[in-house]
Amino acid sequence: MWAFRLSAPAVLDKVSAGAPGPQALLDGQVMVKLAAGGLCGSDLPFFRGARNDVVPMDDESDYSMTPIGVSMHEIVGEVVASRDTALRTGAKVVGWATGMNGLAEYVVTDGASLAEYDPALAAGTAVMLQPLACVLYAVDQMGQVEGVDAAVLGLGPIGLLFAHVLRSRGASSVVGVDRVSRSEVADLFGLDRAVHASCDRWAAGIHEGAQPGLVVEAIGHQVGTLASAISAVAPQGEVHYFGVPDDDWYPLNMHQLIRKHLTLRSGTTLDRRNYLLQAGEYLRRYPDLMNCYVTDVYPVAEAQRAFESAIAPAAGRLKIVLEV
Repeated sequence: MWAFRLSAPAVLDKVSAGAPGPQALLDGQVMVKLAAGGLCGSDLPFFRGARNDVVPMDDESDYSMTPIGVSMHEIVGEVVASRDTALRTGAKVVGWATGMNGLAEYVVTDGASLAEYDPALAAGTAVMLQPLACVLYAVDQMGQVEGVDAAVLGLGPIGLLFAHVLRSRGASSVVGVDRVSRSEVADLFGLDRAVHASCDRWAAGIHEGAQPGLVVEAIGHQVGTLASAISAVAPQGEVHYFGVPDDDWYPLNMHQLIRKHLTLRSGTTLDRRNYLLQAGEYLRRYPDLMNCYVTDVYPVAEAQRAFESAIAPAAGRLKIVLEV
């Protein structure tokens, strides 16, 4: 089978490897033949050369030991072997490559992290169901958002989905903040205002009484943006940290957390199959999302170029997808 392997920081090589056989599957696992995959911000640190605890290696500095297929986890494809009683061979599925090993012709993953999708959807469009499932799960953890003034830090593909879902759930207003201008898609994703600025400058300019009751940090990878979220949110408000941390330990302003009586929430997506199905229903209610979310499609042979685009956010560029 074909696959890609990271051979050096930010260098992907296409390689040939033996395809896993059905006998390699554990109970609950399936093997998927890849049709499309989406690039996510959580894939990019590994591409640049950072460690990833999901991808253990005996010698982290020896790139020849990097597992094939890493790093991509948003996948769409066809089940070609299954030890999950809910997924038949031939099913068209979308979801997670749980080993971050989606950059390969055949991907072994946990069946519970996949769901069947409407076969009328093109594979490159169905990719968006996985990040949408993550956002729907996260918003459900927030409880009642109706009537709340919200802000989303980071208006990449995930942040824009947060804006859309929060608006659909009845948030009174949704402001987004990003270093890249997103004014051209603000209306499409339900934003009242797309602020073109750094998060710390935006947070410093908020006056008392105008602070949002909910701030979603959808950037990750750094301490500063979480600090901006805590600084910006209103007293008795909530900060939802969705971004992926690059460090194990984050210093927090405990004075603000305590004095403002804040809630800090985070977590990974659970009940994945259910939320993938909910994402399909959401997309049926809001089909216009399909026309604006995926902006860049590359053939899988150009994975290197796709990842290089993903690490350089730009106006007009949202979700980047690889198609087989």
